[in-house]
Amino acid sequence: MDIKPQTLEWQSAYKLMIGSILPRPIAFVSSIDEKGNANLAPYSFFTAISAEPMLVCFSPMRRGKDGSKKDTLRNIEKTKEFVINIVSEEFVEEMNNCAIEFDSDVDEFEQVGLTKKESITVKPPGVTESKVQLECVLHEVLHFGDHPGAGSLVIGKVECVRINDELYYDGKIDSEKLKPVGRLAGQMYTKPLSDSFELIRKR
Repeated sequence: MDIKPQTLEWQSAYKLMIGSILPRPIAFVSSIDEKGNANLAPYSFFTAISAEPMLVCFSPMRRGKDGSKKDTLRNIEKTKEFVINIVSEEFVEEMNNCAIEFDSDVDEFEQVGLTKKESITVKPPGVTESKVQLECVLHEVLHFGDHPGAGSLVIGKVECVRINDELYYDGKIDSEKLKPVGRLAGQMYTKPLSDSFELIRKR
């Protein structure tokens, strides 16, 4: 079967993407508005870009109803700072509850029962329950339309990586102790380490 995306409604194209690009890591992004009100939301279009400088990116899509920007994107464009909190099994329910589109003046930390952690290099708080936080300043944001289904690419320069002590050894993070969670299609999530295997790269 061959499908040309331009022949589809954006919702159908989106389903093709999330059904084939998987598992996807989750950027649990905390930000603040100009008044200091906190926002917290998950995004599964998320990856690393560069180690030097250390750059990461995530993509918030426009709202499906009217193409408006989500609170996270508006906050980052105004304040130029954010934190990406890595999601572990222990608080996956709270993360999922933050996907609800609350009013912009609602503090998701308080709404779902997560704890703010004062950041070192940026103003937005991190999530205390997260075992790894990437404190970022905005490097660049690219927009690919302002209609429903369009996305933006937020590129952040990592100013500080905060890691729970028990995870870090010999310059590496113990992924088994991190217990990361990934996103699949629809309402499905995955625990990537539950059926992992090793392949040694040939030299």
